[in-house]
Amino acid sequence: MSELSLELRAALRRLKLSPMSETLPERLKLARERAMAYQDFLELVLADECERRNLLAASLRAQKARLDPALHLEAWDETAKVTLDRQLLAELASLRFVEAHHNVLILGPVGVGKTHLASGLGHVACRRGYSVLFVRTEGLLKQLRACRLDHTVEREMRRLIAVDLLVLDDFGLDALDPTESRDIYEILLERHQRRSTIVTSNRAPDEWLATMSDPLRAQSVIDRLTNAAYELVLDGESYRRRQKPKLGQGQP
Repeated sequence: MSELSLELRAALRRLKLSPMSETLPERLKLARERAMAYQDFLELVLADECERRNLLAASLRAQKARLDPALHLEAWDETAKVTLDRQLLAELASLRFVEAHHNVLILGPVGVGKTHLASGLGHVACRRGYSVLFVRTEGLLKQLRACRLDHTVEREMRRLIAVDLLVLDDFGLDALDPTESRDIYEILLERHQRRSTIVTSNRAPDEWLATMSDPLRAQSVIDRLTNAAYELVLDGESYRRRQKPKLGQGQP
């Protein structure tokens, strides 16, 4: 493998291209073996750097989005005894629903992998350059209560409304007080036809009405959310059983 000269390494550092030094020796070897034209070689090494930067940017967006790094669509266990519409999942992974400002409801009983698929779609969106935020609904409401104490609630609401893809995990589980109901109403109302929202829930949408304190607001916002949404329904055995540690795991 070709070694890089000190002068070349210094130039890479000066141009903030030091990571290229990891792949450049192998690329130089390949160029010599294939007698590549200078332009083709330049395109190759610059494509490597663009790919590296894209991956880094996607990783940073995923961290900011609070996505679990293990929950990618590619990590889904296809042998799991969980039924779902694979064609619909493939359509959702295209992210055309984000471009059209539509929503996604991922519904099913406890443990079938709703959070995994929602997170996986979030990772795809991060790779495509969208801003994403993953939150458990209960945690979001607690955060808004805390923001009211330090008078930052308006800023936090703007952030929740502005993100390209908002993932609300475990939606509709608990009864909401009047303030929480208004917060959910405002967020979903302002995002309607402007941004996309993914909701995961163990309950069917018609059961969400009973969890909100204001029936009129509840009907209004749930109607908007569901009528602009794809529904991905999961059923089957608990997916979490496949994530249980096995004998010998974690041992040196």
